[in-house]
Amino acid sequence: MALDKRQIVAEAVALLDADGLSGVTLRKLAARLGVQQPTLYWHLPNKAALLTAVADAILEEQFPELAPPQPAEPWQEWLVGLAERLRRALLAHPDGARLISLSQLSLRMAAISELAISTLVAREIPLRQARLIVLTVEHFTVGHVLEEQAGRPAATSAPDFDLEAFTQAHPTVVAGITEYFQDGRTPDDLFRDCLNVIIRGAATTASRAC
Repeated sequence: MALDKRQIVAEAVALLDADGLSGVTLRKLAARLGVQQPTLYWHLPNKAALLTAVADAILEEQFPELAPPQPAEPWQEWLVGLAERLRRALLAHPDGARLISLSQLSLRMAAISELAISTLVAREIPLRQARLIVLTVEHFTVGHVLEEQAGRPAATSAPDFDLEAFTQAHPTVVAGITEYFQDGRTPDDLFRDCLNVIIRGAATTASRAC
């Protein structure tokens, strides 16, 4: 059976899931597919093209179709939902946020941005402000997931860390973290709450600019 780009990208996604972003190389992919590396160049000329194709593939899992909000749906709520879907897409695969950060030519990410900006413009938000809002939400989402996927440092990585001394030196930081999660809130809640702070502020600024 002839090798096609869809098959190559599917195997690259599997390689990402197995070995993380550092394991996604043309050499490993060729070995996984049982072909010589030059064979892949007929479909993907270099590693940058490979990573972009993988980025598009993982985004399409959460964004198989792109649609604007319903007429009665506030754009703020719709944009929060869009960001939550983007976060799910990135969290679904190891190093998903790093991959998107490296894939500046992702057509799927560009389509998401186009939809979001045009939606805000259609709601009478000036183009400059709409772009800044969408860019801020996207950057926050990717950055948030980068931190989530980095994971917590192992206890052995900082054997001299003194939690009691840290708490004494930064009591408000520790109290704020404790207070937030004491009622059963989750990282999902934290992401949404932070996003709402950003978007509520953006909505206020946008209304003044109109």
